[in-house]
Amino acid sequence: MQLNLIDLRLILAIADSGSLSRAAAEFPLALSAASNRLRQFEERHAVILFKRDSAGMIATPAGKIVLEQARRILAETEQLQHTLQDLSGQRRIKLRLAATTVANNTYLPAALGPFLADYPEIDLQLEEKSSRQILAAVQDKEADIGVLDGNLVPETLYSVPFRHFRLVLLVSAKHPLSSRQHCLLRDALSYYFIGLPKERAIQGFIEGIAMQHGRPLKIRVRAPSFYAQAQLVAQEAGIAILPEITAQRHAKELNARLIYLDDPWANRELCLCVSNLGTLSPQAAQLLDYLSQSVSEERDTA
Repeated sequence: MQLNLIDLRLILAIADSGSLSRAAAEFPLALSAASNRLRQFEERHAVILFKRDSAGMIATPAGKIVLEQARRILAETEQLQHTLQDLSGQRRIKLRLAATTVANNTYLPAALGPFLADYPEIDLQLEEKSSRQILAAVQDKEADIGVLDGNLVPETLYSVPFRHFRLVLLVSAKHPLSSRQHCLLRDALSYYFIGLPKERAIQGFIEGIAMQHGRPLKIRVRAPSFYAQAQLVAQEAGIAILPEITAQRHAKELNARLIYLDDPWANRELCLCVSNLGTLSPQAAQLLDYLSQSVSEERDTA
């Protein structure tokens, strides 16, 4: 015996309004047509859904059970319609991802490209923030997923590892430090640095570390990107602190040398973070799964 979704919507409208006439007006249906639909539904299924009294149409015990099931069926039907629209590209889905400077400029582009190709209905808003700002955005539901310093994530939030990276010095081949393979930041503070803009999260972190040594970084120029920093380093304008993966790539194509920083803070851990795994939208859960899988894939190829 097939169910008619119009019948289910009608009996829910009757229950919500307490009136057959008001429910009929909502569709709109003639009162007689609405009455016939209700009567035929009750006869077809051998159940009485409502009793009539001075307060209006009141659900019977059996009617309450049917109404509960009807609400669930219609909610699932609506969800299925949304899913079909998403899959066909009829409805645009917007996801918000907040990430640090390093995540945005090194790991995320390669990880996000395949995801966006597989899900053309999704638009991604990618914002760069400091780790503390990302944490606040995730907690306040202003970001669906955060990529931030793993040391800052409280146990109340769900998180998984994303990437481990190391900060290193990049110097020109003719720089006084170029013969060294390792050093501490304090050994380099007397030299001029090529920095990023002040508002970039990683730059603020590095300058804060330098201040802990009591000597601010001597910034000669602020470059717009890691690559611009590397180019200026190769031309002997100064030295720079970069993620190792970026420094290695640029050192190969430019006349530059990589020096490992032995400071404990130079070893960093990025993690993926969400406020509540159970309340993520299906699309956000897919993105989280995609990024989590990219961690395993990178380890497998390492």
